[in-house]
Amino acid sequence: MASVARTLRRIKEDLHPFLPEASILDSCEEAKHTWRKCKLGPVQTIHLFVVQVLCFNTAMTHLRHLADAAVNAPAYCKARMRLPLAVLQSLLRKSSQAMRQSVEAGAGEAARWCGLRALLVDGSSTIAPDTPSSQKAFGQPTGCKPGCGFPVPKVLALFDAFSGLIVEMLGFPLFTHEQSKVWALHPLLGAGDLLVGDRGFCSFAHLAMLAAREVHALFRMHQRQVVDFRPHRKPGRGRGKRRRGRKGAPTSTFVRRLGKHDQVVWWKRPRRPKWMTPQQYASLPPTLLVREIRYRLPRKGQRTLCVTIATTLLDPALYPREKVEALYNVRWTAETHFAELKTTLKMRKVKSRTSEGVRKELAVYALVYNLVHAVMAAAALRQGVTPDRISFVDAVRALLSAEPGEDLPALIVNPRRPHRHEPRVVKDLQDTYRKMTRPRAELRRELWKPLKTKGVAA
Repeated sequence: MASVARTLRRIKEDLHPFLPEASILDSCEEAKHTWRKCKLGPVQTIHLFVVQVLCFNTAMTHLRHLADAAVNAPAYCKARMRLPLAVLQSLLRKSSQAMRQSVEAGAGEAARWCGLRALLVDGSSTIAPDTPSSQKAFGQPTGCKPGCGFPVPKVLALFDAFSGLIVEMLGFPLFTHEQSKVWALHPLLGAGDLLVGDRGFCSFAHLAMLAAREVHALFRMHQRQVVDFRPHRKPGRGRGKRRRGRKGAPTSTFVRRLGKHDQVVWWKRPRRPKWMTPQQYASLPPTLLVREIRYRLPRKGQRTLCVTIATTLLDPALYPREKVEALYNVRWTAETHFAELKTTLKMRKVKSRTSEGVRKELAVYALVYNLVHAVMAAAALRQGVTPDRISFVDAVRALLSAEPGEDLPALIVNPRRPHRHEPRVVKDLQDTYRKMTRPRAELRRELWKPLKTKGVAA
């Protein structure tokens, strides 16, 4: 593996256009963070933090073996703890904006969909060490007994659809619905932007909140919502949801037909969701114009998938049905982005032992991920392909092995395989041990009990 000193110099060169030292110091002042002059100030700590995560989250004690100068692990740990979370979140937003502007300047109109900046929102999760702080902040799955499971932070991320860059990434308790927290990402959206998400984000309240900001929306319809494409139908009086296997009647009012399985309807404001305050609910309009589209996806070896979309893109001339369907298919790239974070960069299990440290670690993972995607976007521009074709793993290897001042080589271009389908099975049966159903202390006492009866000391 490359030395930290050489990698640090290389990272500083790549980060400098998007994250200069002055920007780090400004973010510290904005967060009212004060520090004394020492070897591990905010700039040095953030640079080491970035390199540690880029080197697949290597241990703190390993940094001293890789660096040309000694890195004291306890001092570095304390420096990370002193660094406020607000500083890292501010740096993520600033660097992401600078990177996206650089990518859009190079790609031009290709970086937009029908003239709109498309963004993807999705949720995932990670695993944190079993500590009281993380257990209290995030919680663990209900199927795990106390002492037998790990805290599971829920992650909510906002991606740029063209470049894959992370605009923001937040951590919440496990039992938190994404729709109850997605409003925290709305200030990062501008008028004319387009937000794309799965069925977990589709509701009247969310669409109306986005429309108030002049932000377009494109979500898959919730599976319980009834949609009827018969023209001039009468609206139902019920809640418009499937109950006990019966389809029910839609509560929407038909407006006009745009094509087969393509219509514009009025959605009525439902009852107030639990996560909304009465003031927020009162600000919602009584009705909202929504376009509903349904199409089918044939899949080899599986039943045909029927997809129903709800969107505020009402004009069929500006936003043709075929392009809308293709854009929703791009939403699945968010799963690829999370795989790059959790599998390639090893974010599936974070190492920080406090809830605040977990959130800091997630922010730095996002910074490192954006750095790699910025390298991918630059390589894509040089090699005449789109950023999603460039290999993420190859970009990470190039960053770790390149010398300071050296131009990055041509990166691997992945082939397009839109009809590729693989069964979801695992060949490597590496984990054959029994699962923990009782705390380890109880199992240990049970293990030593027969030996103690024989007089063997533990």
